[in-house]
Amino acid sequence: METVDVIIVGGGPAGSSCAWRLGHYGVDCLVLDKAAFPRTKLCAGWITPGVVADLELDIASYPHRFLTFDRIHFHFPLFGLKARTVQHSIRRCEFDAWLLERSAAEVRVHEVRTLRRDGEHFVIDDSLRCRYLVGAGGTRCPVFRSLFRDANPRARERQVVTLEEEFAYDTADPACHLWFLEKRLPGYSWYVPKADGYLNVGVGGMATRLKQRDDDIKAHWRYLTAKLMRAGLVRDYPFNPGGYSYFVRGKVQVGRLDNAFIAGDAAGLATRDMGEGIGPAVRSGLMAAESIARGGPYRLDTLARYSTPSMLLR
Repeated sequence: METVDVIIVGGGPAGSSCAWRLGHYGVDCLVLDKAAFPRTKLCAGWITPGVVADLELDIASYPHRFLTFDRIHFHFPLFGLKARTVQHSIRRCEFDAWLLERSAAEVRVHEVRTLRRDGEHFVIDDSLRCRYLVGAGGTRCPVFRSLFRDANPRARERQVVTLEEEFAYDTADPACHLWFLEKRLPGYSWYVPKADGYLNVGVGGMATRLKQRDDDIKAHWRYLTAKLMRAGLVRDYPFNPGGYSYFVRGKVQVGRLDNAFIAGDAAGLATRDMGEGIGPAVRSGLMAAESIARGGPYRLDTLARYSTPSMLLR
């Protein structure tokens, strides 16, 4: 059986950030992901200045699409607001692959099937053993399911359901637009341009609240796309969205059990107001690495629960 000091399950922003920081301390790790990178990832692709700082990202040298907004257009049923704020957009297929490559960690395509304890170690699929284990595999992370589900039962009222699509398109408006409370949507919809001819549009809402009033996220998607067409923001495009769900921030009771950690969407860390998950994923991945390499606590309750204050204060 192969033995490794640290195994990270999931190569997205939480896992790659953890691997990158461990590398700074000379700690070898192995990253397992069920998909080969680059891979398609549904996500609006919004990143904050905090993400840029945490990753020590030199925007000028980043080799892929990167677009900066100096304001965001917030739309409400009776009024609109143009907030001056520096925010960015990327394409997740490019961004995630670049982060993982930058980490310089060993990466293997491997879908984790079984996970068990073996004394002070963890054993994956009876073939890999590690002393430290980081679950960064998203909402359906096997580390969460095997070790953390009982300690951190997920609250259904925190589940978000989304429909979105990212496609090549010469945008009519280079600004980022967000719509709130339209058709009583318990969430918001978005129009997020990307650099060099890509666009992401989508809609997300709280699943339980939609179900309670016999509402359907598909109806809100149809409303959004019709509005984009009427406004001329998108013309003559045959929309074909994909869907996924995740959990926004609730009370994360346990982020570490012995030498096992969960980070990012595996821990349900997306912000409560905007459902922004990349920032909390990166920060929690870095925190897990610090705890492994230097000892000390792993405190997920130190992560910000909301995105809006930092957006509007910039």
